[in-house]
Formats: sequence, structure tokens, C-alpha cells
Amino acid sequence: MPRHFLRDDDLSPREQKQVLQLAQVLSEDRFARRPLEGPRTVAVIFDKASTRTRVSFATGVAELGGSPLVLDASTSQMGRGESIADTTRVLTRQVSAIVWRTFGQSRIEEMAHHASVPVINALTDEFHPCQILADLLTIAQHTGGFGADDAALEGRSMAYLGDGSNNMAHSYLLGGVTAGMDVRIAGPASHLPAAPVVRDAEAIARETGGSVTITDDPAQAVEKADAVITDTWVSMGQEGEGGRGEETFAPYAVTESLMARSGGIFLHCLPAYRGKEVEASVIDGPRSVVWDEAENRLHAQKALLTWLLEHPDAATAAHARPLGQR
Repeated sequence: MPRHFLRDDDLSPREQKQVLQLAQVLSEDRFARRPLEGPRTVAVIFDKASTRTRVSFATGVAELGGSPLVLDASTSQMGRGESIADTTRVLTRQVSAIVWRTFGQSRIEEMAHHASVPVINALTDEFHPCQILADLLTIAQHTGGFGADDAALEGRSMAYLGDGSNNMAHSYLLGGVTAGMDVRIAGPASHLPAAPVVRDAEAIARETGGSVTITDDPAQAVEKADAVITDTWVSMGQEGEGGRGEETFAPYAVTESLMARSGGIFLHCLPAYRGKEVEASVIDGPRSVVWDEAENRLHAQKALLTWLLEHPDAATAAHARPLGQR
């Protein structure tokens, strides 16, 4: 049975460290591993717009020795109503892995259910786990690096400000506590993380020594945080939804004064809207690491693909749970 990466807790704490350490190796030598030599093909499918994910996966597959098959779902038979199951059955007889950016989490879980090769979540409405791997790699690189003690992130803190109910907030919760971090989510009371995700994150935190803080106070969240993070206030698929006006999220904009309370680095998964969720002087300032973060999508995803292909039978508690019950 193949391993999949559908949400952040599909990797155990030990496995996440292995992926991040390999990502660091690949950031230093981009051609150190070639598991797709042949070349073997990886299907990379997009239901939604993409720049960084499209470029980093296509480039990464090629650098791993493979051939990226980039598909826009709208121009495939999926866009004309072919079932996920039938599409998956066709793909898995011909490719070595499937990467999919889609809408509801149930769609990618259905694909994984029918797949005989690894399936990777390149973003759904609920989670964005590949981005969090890149962000964890970036935080580790800028807060001490990967030492021999294997504890690059344990005890570090991250503060995410803005829409606490979106896929980024959910993935920061799960991925951050898996790394043993103190994860703080600050947003308006109307836009806080889903309760089941919070419960899952708290359970992981009890095992790793991490912690979870949910608050509507941005100043509390950023106090002495090692990393301050935000995202656009309107994620893909949320355009036109009520309650997403600037007045709702303006108190959570990352400003110079908030960064002064932190003393840490600034991350943003991009695209960014200067003057809205972040001041231009912050994202373009000396504590911004957003360009390292964007490059690290390449290294983290190459490491993830390599790890999944090399560990087809490994199991974690999250992975062992039936689809739809995580």
C-alpha cells in the first residue's frame, strides 16, 4: 500500500524530521538524489491557479531524474465529468506519483483510496501541507539550522495572523506541532480554525512537547515569536464569501510595530498584497525570508517525493486511520 501525503499529520514527528533533513541536503546539492531516474513520470494536476506549486513540482520532478506531466484538470476528461476513481485507475498504471491541487479534501482522499502510487496534496480547501514543509525548513534554516541533536524546531514558536479558518492555519497547526513548535493562531472570532483540526493538533502537541494557542489578540500571538506568518485574506475559492472584507482582518495585518514585539523572521506563502495583510516595509524588509521560503518549496517537495517513494510500506497513526476520519 503506498504512502500518501494528504494532510500534515500523515507524517509522524520522526518522519517529518527525516523529510526536512533531506530537504536541507537537497538545498545544498540539488542533484544529490535521483529516485525518478529513467525517467519515471509524475502527474501534477491543477484544478486551481498556481505559480509556485506548478514551477516547483515541475522543476523538482525533473531534478529528481523524472518527467513531470503537468495537467490542467479543465482540459482533461476530469473537466468533462470523468470520475475521480476512473481517472486515478488510469494514471496509477502509468505514473510513479500523483500531485493534485483541488478543492474539497474529500476529493484527494478519494483519489488516494483508488491509487496504487503516492498521492500528494498540493493544496485543498482544508490543508496546504507542502507549503508548511517549506516553511518549517525555512524557519529551521534561519533559527539555528539542523544540528546533530536533530532538534532544529522543537521549542521554537510561530505566530500566524489573519484568517484562522483557512487551509494555511489548519496546516500550520498540524505541521507546526508535529515539529514540536509552539503554534499561535490569531484571527477574528468569526474566522478561527475548525475544532476537529485544533483537537488533532492538541493531541499531537501532547506527544511532541509543542503547544497550541488560539486567540483574537495579534499582539499576544506575536510576542517573542521566532516566526510571524500571514497569508492573503481571501484564499482561492473564497472570493465573494461574506465576512471577508478588509474591516474584518485589518487588525491582523502584519505591521512594523507587531514585528517589533516578535523579534523574529517574517514569512508569507505568496502571492502577497502589500498594504493589506502586510506592510510593504515588512515583506520587503531585512527580516523577511519570503524568497528563501518560495525556493524551499522546491527542496521540500523533492525531499517529500523521494521519501514517499522510498518508504512505501511505512505506517503512522494518522495514515492508518480510515480516509475521512482524520
